[in-house]
Order: sequence, then C-alpha cells, then structure tokens
Amino acid sequence: MPFQIIRNDITKVHADVIVNTANPLPQFGSGTDGAVYRAAGAELLLAERRKIGEIAAGEAAVTPAFALPAKYIIHTVGPVWTDGQHGEQEILCACYQNALRLAAEYNAESIAFPLISTGVYGFPKDIALHIALSEISRFLLTHDMQVILVVLGEEAFALSEKLVGSIDTFLDAHQAAALEHAEYPERRNLEAHRRRRAIQQAGRAQSAAVPAHAPADPQTLEQMLGGAGDTFQQRLFKLIDASGMDDVTVYKKANIDRKLFSRIRCKPDYTPTKKTAVAFAVALRLDLQTMQDLLARAGIALSPSCKFDLIILYCVQHEIYDIFEINAVLFRYGQPLLGA
Repeated sequence: MPFQIIRNDITKVHADVIVNTANPLPQFGSGTDGAVYRAAGAELLLAERRKIGEIAAGEAAVTPAFALPAKYIIHTVGPVWTDGQHGEQEILCACYQNALRLAAEYNAESIAFPLISTGVYGFPKDIALHIALSEISRFLLTHDMQVILVVLGEEAFALSEKLVGSIDTFLDAHQAAALEHAEYPERRNLEAHRRRRAIQQAGRAQSAAVPAHAPADPQTLEQMLGGAGDTFQQRLFKLIDASGMDDVTVYKKANIDRKLFSRIRCKPDYTPTKKTAVAFAVALRLDLQTMQDLLARAGIALSPSCKFDLIILYCVQHEIYDIFEINAVLFRYGQPLLGA
C-alpha cells in the first residue's frame, strides 16, 4: 500500500530513502540521529555530512546511506518545541515537504520517516502525528511512492486524548453489549422470538395486500441467478462515477496502488479483502447503509464483536473519512490498516 505505519527500528527498514532527524551542525548525538550514524558507518557518514555544512531548521539534504538498507539518507532538522507560538508547526511541515521533494527528485520509490522532533526536541506527539499524516497524504495525492512512518515503541505514537477517549468509550459500550448478549440467553431468545413475530406479522400483512390472482410460484434457481445484482466491482465503479471523482483521486484516497486498481477495473468478478473494500468505501465517503451494501456484494459484513469493524463504524458515524487518520487509529488499536 502507498502509506504504511509500522513499529520497527528505522535503521532496519528497507527503503530507497531513510529520513534522519539531523543535528543542524555536522555532528551526531543520541536518539534517531545517533542510531542512523552508527548503523550507516559513523565516520563515512560524518565525512559526507561535513561536506554539506549546517542545515537550517525545516531544510533537508541528501547523503549516501552506506551500510543502511537504503540508497540515500535525507537529513532534515526538526524544530525544538517551545510553546507552539514560535513557528514550530510550520517548520515541521517544511521538514516533511522538503524530504518528500528530495525523495521525488532522486526518483525514490519508497521513503521511511521517523516521527520527526518528538524525541529530545519535545514536539507533542499528537500534533506531530497530525502534521506527518497531513503532509504525507497531500504528497501522495500527486505522487506514486511508498511512504512508511516508523515508530519504535508504544510511547512513540500518540493520538489526541479526545479521539482516543471517544473511541475507547465507543468500544467499551459495544463490547459490554456483546458480553451481555452472550451471558443472558433468555433475553437473546426473547429478542429472537420478537423478531420472528414481527416478520410473521409483516408477512401476513403483505399477503393480505396481494390480489388473489397474483402468481404464487417461487422463482427457479436459474431465474434467481439471472436476476443477480451488481458485483462488488460493478457497484464500485457506479459509485465512483456518481461521486464526481476521477479514478486516480479515488485510489489515492483509498491508499490503493495504481496496479491493483487497474486489475480491479479489468475484473468484474474481483473479490476484495475487507480492508481493501472498506478503504474504497471510505475514499468515496459512503454513509453506513451504502457502505454495508457495497461490502455485502463482496460477501463482507461489519460485525459488532470485531474491534476493526467497530472502529470503522465509529469513524463513519463521526464522518471521519481521512484514510490516513483512520489508519492511525487502527494502528493505535493493533488492527490492520486500510488499503492494499
């Protein structure tokens, strides 16, 4: 998928470009900067870094990657957090913009970022994450590149407390309801009985409304199959046409790569994975009913007992359709990311 979040040591990630949160002067210390130098070969990398000289905050420069599993290192100098009133956010935006621009200039097919400035520079992690996702998503709308956001541990990744608190409450409520449903079979049986009665009453009312001469013969299997509705692929492209978006915008918003999208367009019987199907529904900003109809055409349903499904349900109900933000939430809760 074009965008991923992974938990790893960035010096072990295989990508064309590794981004280093650099010291402005040609020297290195602790944190990501020190780890990158040690893994690349400190003396060799330092010699190249000295050729560049000082790097201003927000700027970026390129060196070879030496012993790292990459072609290049892009060194960018992040802002030191003071109070958010000294241009820190603008400088951090520039770090991502300049690093991505350089990667494109060097024809990189993949780039791995740490969460810049959230270590010793003290940038609040939730704001830093929001900036990273915004700049990466903006870049990917006009470029084809795999972008990987690498976090080292749980403490290095954060969402806003408001969002996490709301989702935790939502998950707890649904999980409690599911548990109660499982623990009280007599209540479950009563509910099933009420549903059956409602269906029977609706059936009797419908029968009373049908004229006596109406045909009562059931359809043959051939007739039923002949009247089958759209496949997932057919309905998907009808929804894309109705959205007013072009194909490129849709597959980029869905975090889907171009080659897969081309295959989907050529295969009317294409059957997606759940994370791919939901990704398209999110990209198209479908309401819950339309989303469920699209998923059903691939044999997929959203379950009230699945954390992944509940997070998607929460996001749709709260009109959160930014797939990068949704993926950050899914990553926070240890769930698969949307896209393919």
